[in-house]
Amino acid sequence: MGKNWYVVHTYSGSEEKVKQAIEDKADKKNFRDKIAQVLVPTERIIELKGGGKKESNKKFYPGYILIEMELDDESWHLVRKTPRVTGFVGGSNPVALSQEEVDVILQQMEKGHAPQVKTQYQKNETVRITDGPFSNFLGYIEDIDMDHGRLKVMVSIFGRQTPVELNFFQVERA
Repeated sequence: MGKNWYVVHTYSGSEEKVKQAIEDKADKKNFRDKIAQVLVPTERIIELKGGGKKESNKKFYPGYILIEMELDDESWHLVRKTPRVTGFVGGSNPVALSQEEVDVILQQMEKGHAPQVKTQYQKNETVRITDGPFSNFLGYIEDIDMDHGRLKVMVSIFGRQTPVELNFFQVERA
């Protein structure tokens, strides 16, 4: 019997602990030939908080991990009896993922998108420009371009509202 990829449901927030526990159990019982890989599918995101940026990992499927394994009674019990595991997707008869599904997930993990920017800014919010030629000017957000990480801020220059294109990192809440 060959190895296939299976989805295992875990307690949300415990994915990394479950991954480590399964890998440790597999090593102790010499099951590394049956359990090849355990993955927590994640992608990089950039969060803007308090005027700074913070990079972190975001799980694609919170509460789930992927396991490449040869499914038999022993390997099923090893995974199923791991603390914080609630079961296999498919119940007592786990359903293997197709190779196409696995390839999409692996490609998304490896290549990923450009890191996603998660912002706390909203349209019509007043911001202070912290960088560039308009530093210390106040304006309000007219448009948010998530794809490019940019804002269109309307700034009063000589009594007229003028649009200024700025990076997320060049403004802070006023």
